[in-house]
Amino acid sequence: MPFGSHLYGTNTEQSDADYKGVFIPTEEEILTGKIPKHLRYNSKENKRDKNTSKDIDIEMYSLHYFLELASKGETIGIDMLHCPEPFSIITSTEWQYLRKHRAEFYTKNLQAFVGYCRRQAAKYGIKGSRLSAAKRVADFLWDSVHSDKIDTTRLKHVWEHLPTGEHIHFIDKNEITPFRMYQVCGKYFLETVSIKEVYLSLRKFYDEYGHRAKLAEQNQGIDWKAISHALRAANQLLQIYTIGDIVYPLHCAQYLKDVKQGKLDYQSDVAPTLEEIMNKVEKLSELCTLPEKINRKRWEGWLCDTIKKYLT
Repeated sequence: MPFGSHLYGTNTEQSDADYKGVFIPTEEEILTGKIPKHLRYNSKENKRDKNTSKDIDIEMYSLHYFLELASKGETIGIDMLHCPEPFSIITSTEWQYLRKHRAEFYTKNLQAFVGYCRRQAAKYGIKGSRLSAAKRVADFLWDSVHSDKIDTTRLKHVWEHLPTGEHIHFIDKNEITPFRMYQVCGKYFLETVSIKEVYLSLRKFYDEYGHRAKLAEQNQGIDWKAISHALRAANQLLQIYTIGDIVYPLHCAQYLKDVKQGKLDYQSDVAPTLEEIMNKVEKLSELCTLPEKINRKRWEGWLCDTIKKYLT
């Protein structure tokens, strides 16, 4: 079956051809416990070269490993299960059965997609208030002790004077962590760490993300491919949460293609779109009633029956 951009509908003239498939291991491989996870073929002569539109990449997964991927909610497994039947080059009754029951592989683990999308958005659209909080704490730490004592002074020594406010939290010791923690912009610091360690961490955060945010305002320094992947993943989740399925090619394929090619303005178009869809997905994920995990016994039984059928 076609995979990647050709499945999503986001392929361009430069896109290489990716194909995925599933195979049943040989009797010898099964009996000796040497079942390969996957087999791969690539048409490139030099494997170090980047794929071009003329290249073909084929990857086949053993049925055992494919079920493991799908059970964990891995993107590869979920995408393959939703490949439209007409797209399949070769099919079987077993594959058709898996496709028919693809919804059984939806679990709350899919919420990991939400985190991925958020991380991509945060790289370029981090709010100024978070950057301000990081800088405020870093400046305080630098001014709070003499430079010759910054290595030996611990966070607990200035605990009562640490800045407070948005994106800053104090966490008391508990059964799991016997030390207090100071959280700044999602970063956790034990009270026992040195002032220098906290300062350097927050300065790095401020410098790195501040620079990215400024470049994003100018539509520069953006990993458009990564952002398009985040938008795609968010749209896939939105479909699962709203219609209980993923339909390929994606209805927003042209928009994703434009994002991938850097044709749109990040601040005025892409960032608001990603923020809007992420808000929808996060709200829906909170109401999600999907199971914590799949029924492994059911699929292990199906796997055994399928293997027996092919070995007899």
